Parts: sequence; structure tokens; C-alpha cells
Amino acid sequence: MKHPARWIALTAGAVVVVLGVILALNVGNDPELESEQNRLLGHAAPAFNLQTLTGTHVSSASLAGKSVIVNFWNTWCIPCRQELPELKKFYDAHASDPDFAMVGIVRDAQASTSAIAEYVKDEQMGWTIALDPDARAALDFGTRGQPETFAISPQGEIVGFQIARVTRSNLEKMLDYARGAT
Repeated sequence: MKHPARWIALTAGAVVVVLGVILALNVGNDPELESEQNRLLGHAAPAFNLQTLTGTHVSSASLAGKSVIVNFWNTWCIPCRQELPELKKFYDAHASDPDFAMVGIVRDAQASTSAIAEYVKDEQMGWTIALDPDARAALDFGTRGQPETFAISPQGEIVGFQIARVTRSNLEKMLDYARGAT
């Protein structure tokens, strides 16, 4: 070999190019677009049966026939706290609608049930709050964090999804989708 340093540099360059091509072919998803999608959109919502803070149970079967908003959250999540006033206004506007239900599913393995109940009471959250201690519902819904919100049609289909904080306007649109007024 006449110029070993040149051959080493060319080999290293070729390896970098090959790795770059492989990475580009396997990673090509837009993270912002992906965050606006969920594999369950247009499909049946996962079945769930969760204990509520009041000791009863809420299940997908008990919500059948209603337009449902499901919000995954936890007590320490800053965006969850930021969206809370919007959720309260939205819930207050629709709480008496006979075709409507809203469920908050707590994704908080560290908080005790009593701490969650105290938070809910202090914040005057009037909708059904369900516990997901083994994260089964969160996994079944394919959540990637919190807050995440889903709209479910009366037929049980997921028709809306929002990762991150929601606004009342977002919630109204999601409810319209659930009610079929797309």
C-alpha cells in the first residue's frame, strides 16, 4: 500500500456513507407528523374496565352509545395542569348532554390513590377519574406520554386524537367528530 492513511480515510468515509444511507432509509418519519397520528384512529377503541376514584368501575362497555372524551394525565405533569382549565370549561359545557361522557385516566404510578383524590377534589374535576395502576389502558391506547386525549364515537371507534395539551376548541372539534359532525 502506497498511501495507508489515504486508504484508511477512504474506508472510514465509505462506512460513514453506508451508515448514513441505512439510517435515512430506516428513520425517515417526521416526528411532528407522527405525534399527530395514532395507530388506533379509525379503529375500535381498546376495551377497558378501570376502577374509579369513587370505587366503582368505568368500562368501554358502560360508555357504549355515548360520545366519549378520554384524557390520559397525571398529577405532576405540567402540560396536564396547563390544560386543566380548558378541560373544566369543556366538561361544564357538556356535562348535562345525555350522549356525552368524559373520563380522565390517571397515568401516575407514583401517586397514591388518596393523593390523586385530593388533587381531583382541590381542582374540582367533575368528570369520571379512573385509575390505571398497571398502565394496561395506557399501553392498549398506545399512549406515549401525557397528556393525550382521545375521542370515541358512540359505536366505539376512535375518531380523534391529540398528543400534548388540548384547548377547548380542540375538544369541541373532537366531540363533533365523535358525534359524527365531521
